[in-house]
Amino acid sequence: MTIVEGVNEKQLDIKELTKNLKSKLACGGTSKEGRIELQGNHKAHVREVLVGMGFSPEMIDMR
Repeated sequence: MTIVEGVNEKQLDIKELTKNLKSKLACGGTSKEGRIELQGNHKAHVREVLVGMGFSPEMIDMR
């Protein structure tokens, strides 16, 4: 499972972001309690997808 945390729900529609990530990564997933849970190990690709969606690379912290 890949978890995306720290999304400001007041600035972004987390459900729409989840939908876009699931589509681009070809996986299932859900959003709950302010975090996005994607099925499978997508750690290698989440960063590039988020950057492609307009997120600043400096704001993305991979662990």
